Amino acid sequence: MSSLKSVVNEILNARSSISSQRSVLVAITGIDASGKGYFTERLVGALQTKGVRAVAINADAWLNLERFDASDPAEHYYHNAIRFEEMFAQTIFPLRDRRSLRTEINYADETATEYRRRIYEFEDVDVIALEGIYLLKRPFQTHYDRSIWIDCSFETALERAISRGQEGLPPNETIRDYRTIYVPAQEIHFQRDDPKGVATLIVNNDSRLGPVTWSDQSG
Repeated sequence: MSSLKSVVNEILNARSSISSQRSVLVAITGIDASGKGYFTERLVGALQTKGVRAVAINADAWLNLERFDASDPAEHYYHNAIRFEEMFAQTIFPLRDRRSLRTEINYADETATEYRRRIYEFEDVDVIALEGIYLLKRPFQTHYDRSIWIDCSFETALERAISRGQEGLPPNETIRDYRTIYVPAQEIHFQRDDPKGVATLIVNNDSRLGPVTWSDQSG
């Protein structure tokens, strides 16, 4: 398992070997409520302290309002949770290729019922830390210079989702949705895409799976 320090070093190695004319693109992914966002925040901060112009972009900004469907909830969610094509084509690839970008997107948060316009502006970016679910679907795996899998059990993820009120739902509805949508959809992801197996590095973020030591700077 990798530490924050080893992830930073891996990204610095990528930065030194990739053309300075573009940004390094790093995927930070894992199951819902695995702790991807917290790790990404710490990673970007650690890179910035080393003088790297790093930015975090959360794929949840491209949530699909039509991500839920009662007829086949897990399969539908797997295919429709995020507007990936729009995200990559209009924001991620242009920023990666130009290092700078000003763009306006259709933004939706977990409880949104309609899209809102949001402006993203980036200037001279060295490293893009793209965080979100399903980033390592097979068609996307070659998009990244490095990829990080945040390892976490479904049990711990559910506890975290309940504590934060995922999707703005009460605990009983969160439990229902995890059992009928999120966990089955992630199992589809595991079976079809092997995201953990193809990730450059794996970071344990669940004490159920072993000691959580990624923030230990001596590692």
